[in-house]
Amino acid sequence: MTQISTPGDALDLELWPGKAYPLGATYDGYGTNFAVFSEAAEKVELCLFNADGAETRIPLPEVDGFVWHGFIPSIEPGQRYGYRVHGPHDPANGQRCNPNKLLLDPYAKAIDGQFDWDQPLFSYTFGDPDSRNDDDSAANMPKCVVINPYFDWGVDRPPNHEYADSVIYEAHVKGLTQTHPDIPEQIRGTYAAVAHPAIIDHLQALGVTAIELMPVHHFANDSTLVEKGLSNYWGYNTIGFFAPDSKYSSNPNPGGQVQEFKAMVRALHEANIEVILDVVYNHTAEGNHLGPTLSMRGIDNAAYYHLVDNDKRYYMDYTGTGNSLNVRHPHTLQLIMDSLRYWVTEMHVDGFRFDLASTLAREFYDVDRLATFFELVQQDPVVSQVKLIAEPWDVGPGGYQVGNFPPQWTEWNGKYRDTVRDFWRGEPATLDEFAYRLTGSADLYEHTARRPVASINFVIAHDGFTLRDLVSYNEKHNEANGEDNNDGESHNRSWNCGVEGPTDDPEVLALRAKQERNFLTTLLLSQGVPMICHGDELGRTQGGNNNGYCQDNEITWMHWDEADTDLLEFTRAVSQLRAAHPVFRRRRFFSGKPLGRRGPAGLPDVAWFTPDGTEMSGEDWGTEYAKSVGVFLNGHGIPDMDARGQRVIDDSFLLFFNAHYEPIEFTLPPAEFGRSWIPVLCTAAEPDPEESFTAGTPVTVDARATLVLRAATD
Repeated sequence: MTQISTPGDALDLELWPGKAYPLGATYDGYGTNFAVFSEAAEKVELCLFNADGAETRIPLPEVDGFVWHGFIPSIEPGQRYGYRVHGPHDPANGQRCNPNKLLLDPYAKAIDGQFDWDQPLFSYTFGDPDSRNDDDSAANMPKCVVINPYFDWGVDRPPNHEYADSVIYEAHVKGLTQTHPDIPEQIRGTYAAVAHPAIIDHLQALGVTAIELMPVHHFANDSTLVEKGLSNYWGYNTIGFFAPDSKYSSNPNPGGQVQEFKAMVRALHEANIEVILDVVYNHTAEGNHLGPTLSMRGIDNAAYYHLVDNDKRYYMDYTGTGNSLNVRHPHTLQLIMDSLRYWVTEMHVDGFRFDLASTLAREFYDVDRLATFFELVQQDPVVSQVKLIAEPWDVGPGGYQVGNFPPQWTEWNGKYRDTVRDFWRGEPATLDEFAYRLTGSADLYEHTARRPVASINFVIAHDGFTLRDLVSYNEKHNEANGEDNNDGESHNRSWNCGVEGPTDDPEVLALRAKQERNFLTTLLLSQGVPMICHGDELGRTQGGNNNGYCQDNEITWMHWDEADTDLLEFTRAVSQLRAAHPVFRRRRFFSGKPLGRRGPAGLPDVAWFTPDGTEMSGEDWGTEYAKSVGVFLNGHGIPDMDARGQRVIDDSFLLFFNAHYEPIEFTLPPAEFGRSWIPVLCTAAEPDPEESFTAGTPVTVDARATLVLRAATD
C-alpha cells in the first residue's frame, strides 16, 4: 500500500497493487481498479482531476504482462482521469511516447468534455513535423470518467429476431430526433429521444425489428471541420471504443450517458426492437503522422497502429482517414473483442455493423477472410451469437470484398444497391443481375454455404443520396461542405426524372413519387434482409448533398413537419405485406426445380416470365434492351419449418417489374400457376381489391411501375 499526497483534498489516497484485469477503470463498490496496457512505457502515471481541473499524478508501480495497474479505495463513479506515459519518443522507429500529453484510456467507459484543437494536442510544432512539442495538453483534452456499472435492467431480454424476419432501420441519433414535435426539446437529439414513444411508435408502424445506430462510440470532431464551422456529424472518427458519446446525452452528470444509453436499449427491447451499433474499429481519430496525440498513439503507437514497414514514421491507411488499427497485435485484437463483448454483455446491444470491415482482415497487406479477427469472433461465445454485419470494403487495394466474408457474417450488399438503381433508371442489360438481387444474391453467397439473409439489401444508406434525392438529382450538390463540390461520390446511378432538383412540374413529381415506391417495393419484397435509411419513408431530402458527414444541421436532420404522408403509408403497407407472407422471407435460396409432391405438381419454387407469358429463356436474359420481367413465387415451395417443425405454406404471388418508359402488357401465366389473381400492390395506382385477373389474360403494367398479384384461394 502506498500513501498518495493529494493537495487540496482533505484526505490522502491509498494506492493498492490492484489487478491487471480487467483493463480500464473498474468500480467495485469499494474503490476503483485502473489498468492500462503499454509495452513501450517506462513509467505510467494515472492522472486524477477534481471539479476545478486540478490534477493529481499517481505513478502506477505494478506492471504484469505490460499492463500497468493499481487500485485506489474511495475513488467513486464520476471521478475524471487520464494517463501520462513516459517512454521513447522516436517517430522514425514508430515510438511516440510523450508524458506532456494527457491520454485517454482506450478502455474508458465514459468520456467527459470535448477537444480544444490547438498546438498542445500535437507532439510536433505546427509547420515542423519532425520537431518535438512538449506543451502540456491536459487543458485541451476531455477526461475519462469512472462509471457506475450498476443498472436496473428489470426483465430485459434480447428480442432475438431471425434475420429472415428482420427489417433494419439505419438512423442517426440526432438526425432522427432533433426536430420531432412530440419530443420534449430538452431531450431532442439524444438517446432518451430515441427511446421516446413517438419514435418507437413510428418504428413499430413501419415494421422495423432493429434500429442500426450510426456511430455512438465517443468520437472527435476533426479540427479541419471545426475551423470551417462544421462538425463530424456522422461520427466515423472514434476515440473511445467503450464509451457512448456524451454529445447524445441529455444527462448532464459525468458518466450519465451510460445510464441514458442503457435506458434507451431497455425501452427499445420492450418494444421488441433490437439495437445494432455501427462500429468503427478500423481506425481512430488520431489520424496520420500529422495527427494529434490523444490516446493510443502516446500509449503504444507501434502496438495499436499498422505502420509502414520500411518507415515507421508513417501509417498504413486503408480507410482514407490517416491510420488503420494493427490487427496483427494481440492487445489490439483484445481491445476490439473486449469492446464488442462489453457492448453485448453490459450495454445489451444486439449486433454490430462494422465500418470498412475489410480493414480488419488486413493482417499484413492483402485482405484475408481467415484473418485472426474473424477466427476470434467465430470462437467467442458472446460475440458470435449476435448479429454481425460487414461493410465489405475499404479503400485499399483489393478492398472490395462483397460476398467473401465468413459464413456467420452478413454483408451490406453494395451490388444490390447498384443493380436496383440501374434497373429502375432504365440501364440496359441489367435484367439478369436484377433477378439475382431480387432472389437473395445466390451468386454471391451460396458458394460459402450462406443463405439469402447474408445479403443486407439496401438502396439508400447514410453515405450518398437520400431516396428523394436519388430520383431528383443527376449530380451531387455538396457546396455546403466547403470543398468546392469535389467531395462525395460522383457516380450515383441516380436519375432526376427530367429536371434537376426541386420542381413544380406535376408529371415530374408524379414520376419521382412512383420511382420512390418502386425502390421501396423492390427493397422490401426482395429475399434477404431489407435496410431502410431513416427518413426515406417520409421523403427526406438533403438538397442533393450526397456527403452530409459534416452537416449537423437542417440539411441532414429529418423534418417531421414536412413528411410525405402518402409515401409513409405506402411504405407501411409494403412492410406489412412482407411481414404477413413468408414467401418474401425465405431462409433458403430458390432452386428453380419442379417440386414434385410439394404443392401443385411440377411447379418450381420460382419461375420467370417474359411479357408474353412464356418462361424466360437464356436468350431472353441476355437481351440488352429487356427492361421488364414477371416472377412467380410459389407459396407451396418454401423449404422452411416453423417453430413447431411444420412446413411453411403461403400464398403464391406474381410480381411484374416494368422499368420501360412505356406501359407493358403482360400475359398472365397458364392456369397451372394459378387460375385467378388479385392485385394487392401497385406503385402506379391504388389497386382495386375487388378486381381479379384470370390465367392467360393480359394485364397492363404502367410505365416504370411494379404490380404485385396474389393467387386467389379456391
